[in-house]
Amino acid sequence: MTLLRFRMFERALDHKPVEVKAPSRNPSDYFGEKVFGRQQMRKYLNKQIYEALLDTIEKNTPLSTDIADAVAAGMRGWALDNGADHYCHWFQPLTGGTAEKHDSFSEPDGIGGMLEEFSGKVLVQQEPDASSFPSGGIRNTFEARGYSAWDPTSPAFIVDTTLCIPTVFISYTGEALDYKTPLLRSITAVSNAATEVCRYFDRSVERVKVYLGWEQEYFLVDDALWSARPDLVQTGRTLMGHESAKNQQLDDHYFGAIPQRVLAFMRDLEYECLKLGIPLKTRHNEVAPNQFELAPIYEEANLANDHNQLLMTIMGKVATRHNFRVLLHEKPFKGVNGSGKHNNWSLGTDTGVNLLKPGRTAFENLQFITFLVNVIAAVHRHNGLLKASVMSASNEHRLGAGEAPPTIISTFLGKQVSEVLDKIEESLGNQDIRFDSKNVFRMGGLAQIPSLLLDNTDRNRTSPFAFTGNRFEFRAVGSSDNCADAMIVLNTAVAEALTEFRTKVDAKIQSGEKRDKAIYETIRELIRECKAIRFDGNGYSEEWRKEALQRGLDCETSAPLVLDRYLDPQSVDLFEKLNIYSHKEIEARTEIKWEQYVKKIQIEARVLGELAMNHIVPIASKYEDVLLDKVCKMQKLGLKTETDIKLIRNIQNRTATIQTLVGEMIESRKVANNIENTREKAIAYHDTVAAYFDRIRTEIDKLEEVVDDQIWTLPKYREILFVK
Repeated sequence: MTLLRFRMFERALDHKPVEVKAPSRNPSDYFGEKVFGRQQMRKYLNKQIYEALLDTIEKNTPLSTDIADAVAAGMRGWALDNGADHYCHWFQPLTGGTAEKHDSFSEPDGIGGMLEEFSGKVLVQQEPDASSFPSGGIRNTFEARGYSAWDPTSPAFIVDTTLCIPTVFISYTGEALDYKTPLLRSITAVSNAATEVCRYFDRSVERVKVYLGWEQEYFLVDDALWSARPDLVQTGRTLMGHESAKNQQLDDHYFGAIPQRVLAFMRDLEYECLKLGIPLKTRHNEVAPNQFELAPIYEEANLANDHNQLLMTIMGKVATRHNFRVLLHEKPFKGVNGSGKHNNWSLGTDTGVNLLKPGRTAFENLQFITFLVNVIAAVHRHNGLLKASVMSASNEHRLGAGEAPPTIISTFLGKQVSEVLDKIEESLGNQDIRFDSKNVFRMGGLAQIPSLLLDNTDRNRTSPFAFTGNRFEFRAVGSSDNCADAMIVLNTAVAEALTEFRTKVDAKIQSGEKRDKAIYETIRELIRECKAIRFDGNGYSEEWRKEALQRGLDCETSAPLVLDRYLDPQSVDLFEKLNIYSHKEIEARTEIKWEQYVKKIQIEARVLGELAMNHIVPIASKYEDVLLDKVCKMQKLGLKTETDIKLIRNIQNRTATIQTLVGEMIESRKVANNIENTREKAIAYHDTVAAYFDRIRTEIDKLEEVVDDQIWTLPKYREILFVK
């Protein structure tokens, strides 16, 4: 291998696990110590201020200026006591990441000294520049003003020495420029609609909460080898690279023993996250080499989403301490599994009832079926929009790739639940709805193994939206995604379904039907309406694709065309009537998604072209010269040279093909760049620019197989994926 590649690989092998000193305390002792949570509030706020702030958090009661000033004073005192010297409004712009501008607590006192100041006005509102963030045309470069406003429902926290205050981010003219604002709107919409339906069953319900439990998949690669791969550095994925002879085909990495260096990273990450109140629970090896997963305990959706965004930042910081790089791209390596971020979603009442969990009585199960069927109906009506919420240039590589959900949204319910819905559909009147709570399964001949309790559903890994016993798991969300995008659509669609359900049931009751019968009959109608979305079979099969088309489901796979679903009249009506997005906001966000698609493919095309022409072709030509010199010498000695000449021709043909394809790709990019309409430009990049990627890659990967390893400059899959 080349000297550069050897040095990079040597550095990777030299890395020792960073020693992580185990905290002398139990996690329960330091959990949330960097968060201005209720325990800290009680200490730094007086009782009146504390109770007023709780009313704002739990009941949406407005905060007066005096209360805000008192909260700011307490927050400042806590922050200074914990080593903070700056503060920032922490928000989630439409870049997909987070944003923060740090300001010092210190202010001149007018007599040559400094004071630590932090007022309620600064806590509640600031004015970051709105022109430099994606706005989809809402903000022009010369229209810079935007506002960030405190979200009291998500507690402030300290990272390093900065107090971070979660906020929404809106334009000067009031449009949302972030993910948090519409997420909060959607949570309110589904909570209000679900609460009204809950009161058919329990009049004491005052509020329904939306819960989210995300599962974060990611790759770890050695920092030295990452640095030697320009494609990984600039795009997050390998644009070339022949598969390793051994990858994941032996299924030996999944749930295997965690490598020592990785375990040190995980322990360090968990410690940092627990201090920040992120309740991490699970860690394990995933299917692909160097792929891992972590997951927290469920939280309310707004806080859970904030925690996932914070986690992705913390992961990167901790990884550098351990000489790793975290890859959150959905498909960083060809030939092995990509990474997702499964979103486990459920609804629960303020009285402690999980609305998506089967009950013990017929009445409880009627409530369960009511919410289950309304969720299914929502997914059926807006399956294309739900797909659009998770579609991107990076997730496009993963969806339908054989290890992730297909690009057809369907719901898996399991045998028992499906049978119950079928019986309800076929029945003529109101009947008791019952589920076997859990079947007992005994391990035959193994007396030492305790009896197992079988859940009322199996699992289906090919289903994008699967019911898993007490929640739905939306498995199509990408590993780099902001969870809010998918949750906004799901919450809004369910809110619409529940609102229409309530209207229909009330109409039946007013016409003289008994309440339970009215509910039951409306459920039957919904079951018939949304039957096309239910599928418990193999989502990867070609037969399913054909059947899904016949069922009328959205089967589009092109990301730019999938994004059209946001602008469908049905989608616009959905968002507008529930006050989630204005028409202007929908158009702006769709424009941003198309624009981001163009830019990501554009970057990949540039990197691929540069690597092909500046690395691969010169390397192959250099090896070709070596072979030509060898052939000349062998011919002088009268030795046979047919095999070497065949290899030379193979290399020459492939380098010529690469040069031709790269030239054509560049010309296609020039044509696409001249298209003014962003949607049409995105389609052109998908159809005419990205179409060259695999063709160029195939030629490069074939060269990697035959060119002398001693002169190949780029670290190979066998090196990147198996560094311990």
